Amino acid sequence: MTNDESPSSPFSANTQTAEATLPDKHGTEPAKERCIPTVSATFDDGRILEMVHRPSEKRSAFVIWKNCEWKTESSFSRDARTRLVPYSPNNNLIRNDVVLFPSEPEEYGSEEQLLGEIQAFVHRYVDLSPLFEKTASYYVLLSWVYDGFNELPYLRVRGDPGSGKTRFLLTVGSLCYKPIFASGASTVSPLFRMLDAFRGTLIIDESDFRQSDERAEVVKIFNNGNGRGFPVLRSEVSAKGEFNPHAYWVYGPKIIATRGPFEDRALESRCLTEEMGQQGLRGDVPINLSESYKEEALHLRNKLLLFRFRNLGRRTPTEELVDRMIEPRLNQIFVPLLSIIEDPAAREDLRELARRYNHEMIAERGMDMEAQVLEIIQDLASSSYGNKLTIRDITSSFVERHGADYERKITTKWIGYIVRRKLHLATHKSHGVFVIPMSELPKLDRLYEKYGVSSETDEGENVQEAARLELGVRVDFGDVGDFI
Repeated sequence: MTNDESPSSPFSANTQTAEATLPDKHGTEPAKERCIPTVSATFDDGRILEMVHRPSEKRSAFVIWKNCEWKTESSFSRDARTRLVPYSPNNNLIRNDVVLFPSEPEEYGSEEQLLGEIQAFVHRYVDLSPLFEKTASYYVLLSWVYDGFNELPYLRVRGDPGSGKTRFLLTVGSLCYKPIFASGASTVSPLFRMLDAFRGTLIIDESDFRQSDERAEVVKIFNNGNGRGFPVLRSEVSAKGEFNPHAYWVYGPKIIATRGPFEDRALESRCLTEEMGQQGLRGDVPINLSESYKEEALHLRNKLLLFRFRNLGRRTPTEELVDRMIEPRLNQIFVPLLSIIEDPAAREDLRELARRYNHEMIAERGMDMEAQVLEIIQDLASSSYGNKLTIRDITSSFVERHGADYERKITTKWIGYIVRRKLHLATHKSHGVFVIPMSELPKLDRLYEKYGVSSETDEGENVQEAARLELGVRVDFGDVGDFI
Protein backbone atom coordinates (compact mmCIF):
# COMPACT_ATOMS: atom_id res chain seq x y z
CA MET A 1 0.00 0.00 0.00
CA THR A 2 1.09 3.57 -0.47
CA ASN A 3 0.13 6.71 1.35
CA ASP A 4 -1.69 9.71 -0.05
CA GLU A 5 0.54 12.76 -0.45
CA SER A 6 -2.33 15.13 -1.24
CA PRO A 7 -3.09 18.12 1.04
CA SER A 8 -5.15 15.72 3.16
CA SER A 9 -2.10 13.51 3.75
CA PRO A 10 -1.99 11.92 7.21
CA PHE A 11 1.49 13.36 7.70
CA SER A 12 1.11 16.15 10.22
CA ALA A 13 3.41 19.07 10.90
CA ASN A 14 2.10 19.51 14.44
CA THR A 15 0.97 16.85 16.87
CA GLN A 16 -1.72 17.11 19.47
CA THR A 17 -0.31 16.94 22.98
CA ALA A 18 -3.21 18.28 25.04
CA GLU A 19 -6.51 16.67 25.89
CA ALA A 20 -9.15 16.73 23.13
CA THR A 21 -12.88 17.09 23.85
CA LEU A 22 -15.29 14.43 22.57
CA PRO A 23 -19.08 14.28 22.94
CA ASP A 24 -20.32 12.00 25.71
CA LYS A 25 -22.33 8.98 24.54
CA HIS A 26 -25.44 10.46 26.27
CA GLY A 27 -24.81 13.84 24.68
CA THR A 28 -24.70 15.61 28.02
CA GLU A 29 -21.14 16.32 29.14
CA PRO A 30 -18.11 16.24 26.89
CA ALA A 31 -15.59 13.48 27.57
CA LYS A 32 -11.90 14.24 27.40
CA GLU A 33 -9.67 12.20 25.08
CA ARG A 34 -6.08 11.91 26.24
CA CYS A 35 -3.44 12.24 23.51
CA ILE A 36 -0.21 10.35 24.17
CA PRO A 37 2.96 11.07 22.11
CA THR A 38 4.14 7.66 20.89
CA VAL A 39 6.84 6.27 18.60
CA SER A 40 5.82 2.60 18.39
CA ALA A 41 3.31 0.10 19.73
CA THR A 42 2.13 -3.47 19.20
CA PHE A 43 -1.40 -4.78 19.75
CA ASP A 44 -2.99 -8.12 20.58
CA ASP A 45 -4.71 -8.32 17.18
CA GLY A 46 -1.33 -8.32 15.40
CA ARG A 47 -1.22 -4.67 14.45
CA ILE A 48 2.15 -2.91 14.64
CA LEU A 49 2.38 0.87 14.85
CA GLU A 50 5.56 2.77 14.01
CA MET A 51 6.27 6.47 13.77
CA VAL A 52 7.78 7.78 10.54
CA HIS A 53 9.36 11.15 9.87
CA ARG A 54 9.95 13.08 6.66
CA PRO A 55 12.71 15.58 7.42
CA SER A 56 12.44 17.39 4.08
CA GLU A 57 8.74 18.10 4.73
CA LYS A 58 9.08 18.45 8.51
CA ARG A 59 6.20 16.03 8.99
CA SER A 60 5.56 12.98 11.13
CA ALA A 61 2.89 10.28 11.12
CA PHE A 62 2.18 6.64 11.97
CA VAL A 63 2.49 3.62 9.72
CA ILE A 64 0.13 0.85 10.85
CA TRP A 65 0.74 -2.75 9.75
CA LYS A 66 -2.04 -5.32 9.75
CA ASN A 67 -2.67 -8.47 7.72
CA CYS A 68 0.44 -7.95 5.55
CA GLU A 69 -0.64 -4.44 4.50
CA TRP A 70 0.28 -1.00 5.74
CA LYS A 71 -1.38 2.39 5.80
CA THR A 72 -0.38 5.82 7.06
CA GLU A 73 -2.42 7.67 9.69
CA SER A 74 -1.95 10.99 11.46
CA SER A 75 -2.99 9.42 14.79
CA PHE A 76 -4.42 6.22 16.23
CA SER A 77 -7.37 5.84 18.58
CA ARG A 78 -6.48 3.14 21.10
CA ASP A 79 -9.80 3.30 22.93
CA ALA A 80 -12.63 5.73 23.60
CA ARG A 81 -10.51 7.95 25.79
CA THR A 82 -6.96 7.49 24.49
CA ARG A 83 -5.42 8.60 21.21
CA LEU A 84 -1.82 7.94 20.21
CA VAL A 85 -0.11 10.76 18.32
CA PRO A 86 3.39 10.89 16.78
CA TYR A 87 6.08 13.07 18.28
CA SER A 88 6.22 16.50 16.72
CA PRO A 89 8.83 16.96 13.98
CA ASN A 90 9.77 20.13 15.88
CA ASN A 91 10.87 18.10 18.89
CA ASN A 92 14.53 18.96 19.47
CA LEU A 93 15.61 15.31 19.50
CA ILE A 94 14.01 14.70 16.11
CA ARG A 95 14.81 18.05 14.52
CA ASN A 96 18.50 17.69 15.39
CA ASP A 97 18.78 14.02 14.30
CA VAL A 98 19.46 12.78 17.82
CA VAL A 99 16.85 10.09 17.12
CA LEU A 100 16.35 8.85 13.55
CA PHE A 101 13.24 7.31 11.97
CA PRO A 102 12.29 5.88 8.58
CA SER A 103 10.04 7.93 6.30
CA GLU A 104 7.87 5.09 4.91
CA PRO A 105 8.16 1.33 4.30
CA GLU A 106 10.06 0.28 1.16
CA GLU A 107 10.19 -3.14 -0.49
CA TYR A 108 13.55 -4.87 -0.04
CA GLY A 109 13.15 -8.07 -2.04
CA SER A 110 14.68 -11.04 -0.25
CA GLU A 111 16.33 -11.01 3.15
CA GLU A 112 19.61 -11.92 1.46
CA GLN A 113 19.35 -8.83 -0.76
CA LEU A 114 18.63 -6.62 2.25
CA LEU A 115 21.59 -8.02 4.16
CA GLY A 116 23.80 -7.46 1.12
CA GLU A 117 22.75 -3.80 0.92
CA ILE A 118 23.43 -3.29 4.63
CA GLN A 119 26.86 -4.89 4.39
CA ALA A 120 27.72 -2.89 1.26
CA PHE A 121 26.75 0.35 3.05
CA VAL A 122 28.88 -0.53 6.09
CA HIS A 123 31.81 -1.57 3.87
CA ARG A 124 31.61 1.67 1.91
CA TYR A 125 31.96 3.98 4.90
CA VAL A 126 33.94 2.12 7.59
CA ASP A 127 36.94 -0.23 7.65
CA LEU A 128 36.22 -3.45 9.57
CA SER A 129 37.41 -7.03 9.48
CA PRO A 130 35.23 -9.19 7.16
CA LEU A 131 33.74 -11.22 10.03
CA PHE A 132 32.86 -8.20 12.17
CA GLU A 133 31.47 -6.40 9.12
CA LYS A 134 29.05 -9.28 8.60
CA THR A 135 28.31 -9.50 12.34
CA ALA A 136 27.49 -5.77 12.43
CA SER A 137 25.14 -6.21 9.47
CA TYR A 138 23.25 -8.98 11.25
CA TYR A 139 23.17 -6.87 14.40
CA VAL A 140 21.34 -4.17 12.44
CA LEU A 141 18.67 -6.74 11.53
CA LEU A 142 18.49 -7.90 15.15
CA SER A 143 17.94 -4.35 16.39
CA TRP A 144 14.75 -4.07 14.30
CA VAL A 145 13.14 -7.09 15.97
CA TYR A 146 14.91 -6.95 19.34
CA ASP A 147 11.68 -6.69 21.34
CA GLY A 148 11.00 -10.31 20.44
CA PHE A 149 13.98 -11.43 22.60
CA ASN A 150 14.73 -11.43 26.32
CA GLU A 151 18.54 -11.01 26.13
CA LEU A 152 20.76 -9.12 23.71
CA PRO A 153 24.47 -8.71 23.02
CA TYR A 154 26.12 -5.32 22.61
CA LEU A 155 28.18 -4.32 19.59
CA ARG A 156 31.41 -2.55 20.52
CA VAL A 157 34.49 -1.07 18.89
CA ARG A 158 37.59 -0.40 20.96
CA GLY A 159 40.59 1.72 20.06
CA ASP A 160 42.58 4.92 20.44
CA PRO A 161 41.39 8.34 19.26
CA GLY A 162 41.46 8.52 15.46
CA SER A 163 41.05 4.78 14.96
CA GLY A 164 37.60 5.07 13.35
CA LYS A 165 35.29 4.50 16.32
CA THR A 166 33.08 7.53 15.64
CA ARG A 167 32.70 6.63 11.96
CA PHE A 168 31.57 3.16 13.02
CA LEU A 169 28.97 4.61 15.41
CA LEU A 170 27.60 6.89 12.71
CA THR A 171 27.57 4.30 9.93
CA VAL A 172 26.13 1.27 11.70
CA GLY A 173 24.07 3.33 14.14
CA SER A 174 22.21 5.19 11.38
CA LEU A 175 20.76 1.86 10.14
CA CYS A 176 19.57 0.53 13.50
CA TYR A 177 16.07 0.64 14.93
CA LYS A 178 15.28 4.11 16.31
CA PRO A 179 18.96 4.99 16.88
CA ILE A 180 19.56 7.35 19.80
CA PHE A 181 22.85 9.22 19.34
CA ALA A 182 23.77 9.99 22.93
CA SER A 183 27.23 11.51 22.53
CA GLY A 184 25.81 15.03 22.63
CA ALA A 185 24.39 14.57 26.14
CA SER A 186 26.09 16.87 28.64
CA THR A 187 25.00 14.59 31.52
CA VAL A 188 23.74 11.05 31.87
CA SER A 189 20.27 12.09 33.05
CA PRO A 190 18.72 12.55 29.54
CA LEU A 191 19.84 9.04 28.54
CA PHE A 192 17.43 7.37 30.95
CA ARG A 193 14.51 9.42 29.67
CA MET A 194 15.37 8.98 25.99
CA LEU A 195 15.71 5.21 26.34
CA ASP A 196 12.46 5.01 28.28
CA ALA A 197 10.53 7.17 25.80
CA PHE A 198 11.90 5.90 22.46
CA ARG A 199 13.07 2.37 23.35
CA GLY A 200 15.47 2.25 20.45
CA THR A 201 19.16 1.52 19.90
CA LEU A 202 21.59 3.47 22.09
CA ILE A 203 24.63 4.75 20.17
CA ILE A 204 27.23 5.94 22.65
CA ASP A 205 30.93 6.71 23.05
CA GLU A 206 31.81 5.91 26.65
CA SER A 207 34.74 8.36 26.62
CA ASP A 208 32.27 11.29 26.35
CA PHE A 209 31.43 10.70 30.02
CA ARG A 210 34.69 11.26 31.87
CA GLN A 211 33.53 11.95 35.42
CA SER A 212 33.60 8.84 37.59
CA ASP A 213 29.99 9.26 38.73
CA GLU A 214 28.80 9.70 35.13
CA ARG A 215 30.72 6.64 33.99
CA ALA A 216 29.16 4.67 36.84
CA GLU A 217 25.69 5.69 35.63
CA VAL A 218 26.51 4.69 32.05
CA VAL A 219 27.81 1.32 33.23
CA LYS A 220 24.56 0.88 35.16
CA ILE A 221 22.66 1.32 31.89
CA PHE A 222 24.92 -1.25 30.24
CA ASN A 223 24.58 -3.75 33.10
CA ASN A 224 20.79 -3.53 33.20
CA GLY A 225 20.18 -2.98 29.51
CA ASN A 226 20.93 -6.34 27.92
CA GLY A 227 18.13 -8.27 29.66
CA ARG A 228 14.41 -7.59 29.74
CA GLY A 229 12.93 -6.81 33.14
CA PHE A 230 15.82 -4.90 34.74
CA PRO A 231 14.87 -1.20 34.70
CA VAL A 232 17.02 1.44 36.36
CA LEU A 233 15.39 3.11 39.36
CA ARG A 234 15.82 6.88 39.77
CA SER A 235 14.71 8.84 42.81
CA GLU A 236 11.96 11.29 41.95
CA VAL A 237 9.38 13.22 43.97
CA SER A 238 5.83 13.86 42.75
CA ALA A 239 4.24 17.30 42.61
CA LYS A 240 2.62 16.53 45.97
CA GLY A 241 5.98 15.81 47.56
CA GLU A 242 5.49 12.04 47.61
CA PHE A 243 8.60 9.89 47.13
CA ASN A 244 7.88 7.91 43.96
CA PRO A 245 10.96 6.35 42.26
CA HIS A 246 10.65 6.00 38.50
CA ALA A 247 11.64 2.75 36.79
CA TYR A 248 13.35 3.65 33.50
CA TRP A 249 13.35 1.10 30.69
CA VAL A 250 16.95 0.68 29.49
CA TYR A 251 16.65 -2.68 27.69
CA GLY A 252 17.59 -2.64 24.03
CA PRO A 253 20.42 -2.87 21.49
CA LYS A 254 23.50 -0.78 22.16
CA ILE A 255 26.44 0.16 19.97
CA ILE A 256 29.38 1.29 22.07
CA ALA A 257 32.80 2.82 21.49
CA THR A 258 35.46 2.58 24.22
CA ARG A 259 39.19 3.19 24.50
CA GLY A 260 39.86 0.18 26.71
CA PRO A 261 38.17 -2.82 28.28
CA PHE A 262 35.49 -2.55 30.96
CA GLU A 263 36.64 -3.25 34.49
CA ASP A 264 33.52 -5.35 35.01
CA ARG A 265 34.28 -8.72 33.43
CA ALA A 266 30.59 -9.64 33.28
CA LEU A 267 29.89 -6.52 31.21
CA GLU A 268 32.90 -7.25 29.04
CA SER A 269 31.44 -10.67 28.19
CA ARG A 270 28.23 -9.07 26.86
CA CYS A 271 30.08 -7.25 24.07
CA LEU A 272 30.95 -8.38 20.55
CA THR A 273 34.14 -6.40 20.06
CA GLU A 274 36.29 -5.19 17.17
CA GLU A 275 39.73 -3.70 17.82
CA MET A 276 40.00 -0.59 15.65
CA GLY A 277 43.14 0.89 14.13
CA GLN A 278 45.05 -2.40 13.97
CA GLN A 279 45.94 -1.82 10.32
CA GLY A 280 46.07 1.02 7.79
CA LEU A 281 42.79 2.52 6.58
CA ARG A 282 41.45 1.09 3.34
CA GLY A 283 42.04 3.46 0.47
CA ASP A 284 38.42 3.46 -0.73
CA VAL A 285 36.92 4.61 2.60
CA PRO A 286 35.95 8.31 2.29
CA ILE A 287 37.53 10.67 4.81
CA ASN A 288 34.35 12.78 4.98
CA LEU A 289 30.74 11.64 4.76
CA SER A 290 28.81 13.03 1.80
CA GLU A 291 25.17 14.15 1.70
CA SER A 292 24.28 10.95 -0.16
CA TYR A 293 25.21 9.01 2.98
CA LYS A 294 22.13 10.29 4.83
CA GLU A 295 19.86 9.51 1.89
CA GLU A 296 21.25 5.99 1.57
CA ALA A 297 20.78 5.39 5.29
CA LEU A 298 17.18 6.64 5.14
CA HIS A 299 16.27 4.27 2.30
CA LEU A 300 17.80 1.37 4.20
CA ARG A 301 15.83 2.31 7.34
CA ASN A 302 12.70 2.32 5.19
CA LYS A 303 13.43 -1.20 3.99
CA LEU A 304 14.27 -2.31 7.50
CA LEU A 305 10.90 -0.97 8.69
CA LEU A 306 9.18 -3.39 6.31
CA PHE A 307 11.54 -6.13 7.55
CA ARG A 308 10.33 -5.40 11.10
CA PHE A 309 6.68 -5.59 10.05
CA ARG A 310 7.21 -8.96 8.40
CA ASN A 311 9.47 -10.54 11.02
CA LEU A 312 8.63 -9.17 14.49
CA GLY A 313 7.88 -12.12 16.75
CA ARG A 314 8.78 -14.70 14.11
CA ARG A 315 12.46 -15.03 15.06
CA THR A 316 12.81 -16.78 18.41
CA PRO A 317 15.73 -18.53 20.14
CA THR A 318 15.67 -22.33 19.92
CA GLU A 319 17.55 -25.00 21.86
CA GLU A 320 19.35 -26.21 18.72
CA LEU A 321 21.18 -22.87 18.50
CA VAL A 322 22.82 -23.38 21.91
CA ASP A 323 26.48 -24.36 21.67
CA ARG A 324 27.40 -26.62 24.60
CA MET A 325 31.10 -25.97 23.94
CA ILE A 326 30.86 -22.41 25.26
CA GLU A 327 29.77 -20.88 28.55
CA PRO A 328 26.08 -20.14 29.27
CA ARG A 329 26.61 -16.36 29.34
CA LEU A 330 28.06 -16.39 25.83
CA ASN A 331 25.20 -18.59 24.62
CA GLN A 332 22.83 -16.07 26.14
CA ILE A 333 24.15 -13.24 23.97
CA PHE A 334 24.95 -15.18 20.79
CA VAL A 335 21.70 -17.16 20.41
CA PRO A 336 19.53 -14.07 19.62
CA LEU A 337 21.98 -13.09 16.87
CA LEU A 338 22.15 -16.66 15.55
CA SER A 339 18.36 -16.79 15.36
CA ILE A 340 18.42 -13.89 12.88
CA ILE A 341 20.85 -15.69 10.57
CA GLU A 342 19.47 -18.14 8.01
CA ASP A 343 22.66 -18.71 6.00
CA PRO A 344 24.36 -21.87 7.41
CA ALA A 345 27.87 -20.64 6.50
CA ALA A 346 27.32 -17.27 8.20
CA ARG A 347 25.85 -19.02 11.23
CA GLU A 348 28.93 -21.24 11.52
CA ASP A 349 31.19 -18.16 11.23
CA LEU A 350 29.38 -16.61 14.17
CA ARG A 351 29.62 -19.84 16.16
CA GLU A 352 33.37 -19.81 15.57
CA LEU A 353 33.49 -16.22 16.81
CA ALA A 354 31.63 -17.29 19.96
CA ARG A 355 34.15 -20.08 20.57
CA ARG A 356 37.00 -17.61 20.11
CA TYR A 357 35.46 -15.31 22.74
CA ASN A 358 35.06 -18.32 25.02
CA HIS A 359 38.76 -19.20 24.69
CA GLU A 360 39.75 -15.59 25.37
CA MET A 361 37.63 -15.49 28.53
CA ILE A 362 39.23 -18.68 29.80
CA ALA A 363 42.72 -17.41 28.92
CA GLU A 364 42.11 -14.13 30.79
CA ARG A 365 40.92 -16.02 33.85
CA GLY A 366 44.04 -18.19 33.61
CA MET A 367 46.17 -15.13 34.38
CA ASP A 368 44.29 -14.42 37.62
CA MET A 369 45.46 -15.33 41.09
CA GLU A 370 42.46 -17.67 41.34
CA ALA A 371 43.86 -19.74 38.47
CA GLN A 372 47.26 -19.90 40.13
CA VAL A 373 45.66 -21.12 43.37
CA LEU A 374 43.70 -23.73 41.40
CA GLU A 375 46.92 -25.00 39.81
CA ILE A 376 48.37 -25.50 43.30
CA ILE A 377 45.19 -27.27 44.46
CA GLN A 378 45.27 -29.54 41.40
CA ASP A 379 48.91 -30.49 42.02
CA LEU A 380 48.29 -31.17 45.71
CA ALA A 381 45.11 -33.15 44.99
CA SER A 382 47.03 -35.49 42.68
CA SER A 383 49.85 -35.97 45.21
CA SER A 384 50.07 -37.56 48.63
CA TYR A 385 48.32 -34.47 50.03
CA GLY A 386 45.16 -35.30 48.08
CA ASN A 387 43.24 -36.65 51.07
CA LYS A 388 43.80 -33.48 53.08
CA LEU A 389 43.99 -30.17 51.20
CA THR A 390 44.92 -27.63 53.87
CA ILE A 391 45.03 -23.88 53.35
CA ARG A 392 48.47 -23.95 54.98
CA ASP A 393 49.86 -26.40 52.39
CA ILE A 394 48.25 -24.45 49.53
CA THR A 395 49.83 -21.24 50.86
CA SER A 396 53.28 -22.81 51.22
CA SER A 397 53.23 -24.16 47.66
CA PHE A 398 51.89 -20.85 46.32
CA VAL A 399 54.68 -18.87 48.01
CA GLU A 400 57.27 -21.26 46.62
CA ARG A 401 55.95 -21.02 43.07
CA HIS A 402 54.54 -17.47 42.77
CA GLY A 403 55.70 -15.56 45.87
CA ALA A 404 58.28 -13.51 43.96
CA ASP A 405 55.55 -12.20 41.62
CA TYR A 406 53.71 -10.35 44.40
CA GLU A 407 54.85 -7.31 46.37
CA ARG A 408 52.63 -8.04 49.36
CA LYS A 409 53.22 -10.96 51.68
CA ILE A 410 51.29 -14.13 50.83
CA THR A 411 49.47 -15.28 53.97
CA THR A 412 47.14 -18.14 54.78
CA LYS A 413 44.43 -15.55 55.44
CA TRP A 414 44.74 -14.16 51.90
CA ILE A 415 44.80 -17.60 50.26
CA GLY A 416 41.82 -18.63 52.41
CA TYR A 417 39.95 -15.56 51.14
CA ILE A 418 40.68 -16.56 47.51
CA VAL A 419 39.53 -20.13 48.13
CA ARG A 420 36.32 -19.17 49.94
CA ARG A 421 35.24 -15.88 48.34
CA LYS A 422 36.61 -16.13 44.81
CA LEU A 423 36.50 -19.86 44.10
CA HIS A 424 33.47 -20.43 46.35
CA LEU A 425 34.95 -23.55 47.94
CA ALA A 426 33.88 -24.31 51.49
CA THR A 427 36.48 -24.90 54.21
CA HIS A 428 36.26 -26.18 57.75
CA LYS A 429 38.65 -26.48 60.66
CA SER A 430 40.23 -29.87 61.33
CA HIS A 431 42.91 -30.45 63.98
CA GLY A 432 43.66 -26.74 64.20
CA VAL A 433 43.99 -26.03 60.45
CA PHE A 434 41.51 -25.09 57.73
CA VAL A 435 40.99 -27.74 55.04
CA ILE A 436 38.98 -28.13 51.84
CA PRO A 437 36.68 -31.10 52.58
CA MET A 438 36.31 -34.04 50.20
CA SER A 439 32.71 -32.94 49.51
CA GLU A 440 34.09 -29.92 47.59
CA LEU A 441 36.22 -31.98 45.20
CA PRO A 442 33.43 -32.42 42.56
CA LYS A 443 33.42 -28.62 42.14
CA LEU A 444 37.08 -28.60 41.19
CA ASP A 445 36.67 -30.15 37.73
CA ARG A 446 34.25 -27.37 36.76
CA LEU A 447 36.63 -24.75 38.16
CA TYR A 448 39.58 -26.25 36.26
CA GLU A 449 37.57 -25.98 33.05
CA LYS A 450 36.35 -22.46 33.82
CA TYR A 451 39.86 -21.13 34.48
CA GLY A 452 41.62 -23.15 31.79
CA VAL A 453 43.67 -25.15 34.30
CA SER A 454 44.77 -28.52 32.90
CA SER A 455 47.08 -31.19 34.23
CA GLU A 456 50.46 -31.94 32.67
CA THR A 457 49.03 -35.21 31.34
CA ASP A 458 46.19 -33.37 29.60
CA GLU A 459 48.59 -30.81 28.14
CA GLY A 460 50.82 -33.59 26.80
CA GLU A 461 47.86 -35.34 25.21
CA ASN A 462 46.68 -32.06 23.65
CA VAL A 463 50.13 -31.42 22.16
CA GLN A 464 50.30 -34.95 20.76
CA GLU A 465 46.81 -34.65 19.30
CA ALA A 466 47.64 -31.30 17.67
CA ALA A 467 50.82 -32.79 16.19
CA ARG A 468 48.88 -35.74 14.78
CA LEU A 469 46.37 -33.45 13.10
CA GLU A 470 49.11 -31.20 11.75
CA LEU A 471 50.90 -34.22 10.23
CA GLY A 472 47.71 -35.27 8.47
CA VAL A 473 46.97 -38.42 10.48
CA ARG A 474 43.45 -39.70 9.86
CA VAL A 475 41.15 -39.32 12.83
CA ASP A 476 38.23 -41.69 13.24
CA PHE A 477 35.06 -40.17 14.67
CA GLY A 478 32.89 -43.26 14.26
CA ASP A 479 29.84 -42.93 12.05
CA VAL A 480 30.61 -39.43 10.79
CA GLY A 481 33.42 -40.72 8.56
CA ASP A 482 37.11 -39.96 8.26
CA PHE A 483 38.76 -36.67 7.44
CA ILE A 484 42.28 -35.36 7.09
